[in-house]
Amino acid sequence: MATNRTFTMLKPDSLEKGYTGAILEKINAAGFRIVAMKMTHMTKRDAEAFYAVHSERPFFGELVEYMTRGPIVAAILEKDNAVEDFRVLIGATNPEEAADGTIRKLYAASIGENAVHGSDSDENAAIEGAFHFSGREMF
Repeated sequence: MATNRTFTMLKPDSLEKGYTGAILEKINAAGFRIVAMKMTHMTKRDAEAFYAVHSERPFFGELVEYMTRGPIVAAILEKDNAVEDFRVLIGATNPEEAADGTIRKLYAASIGENAVHGSDSDENAAIEGAFHFSGREMF
């Protein structure tokens, strides 16, 4: 059963390039309601824990370094069919393969610096949201 919430992070590259407002505008225009949001800076320990599923992958060290090099914006979004609809909105991980008008097509530089994270399942959306927000931070 699909839930109506998903988790996203605007990654360090999108903040460094000043895309925060434009990305949030696309999220709002697509009908998502922001129920929790904050700017934060992940520590190495945070990034290692958040991306633990990738710990054995060859890119893990680079991923942790990338995600800790600057602040991120973490948010929980609400909309019917939130996870699937948000994955469509952000586009393919590789911006060269992303559909026109998607966030990654517009704002990502590469597979590694792909501007935004979107949960890939309802279960992960709940886990990832709880990683960054307490219950009293969601509205």
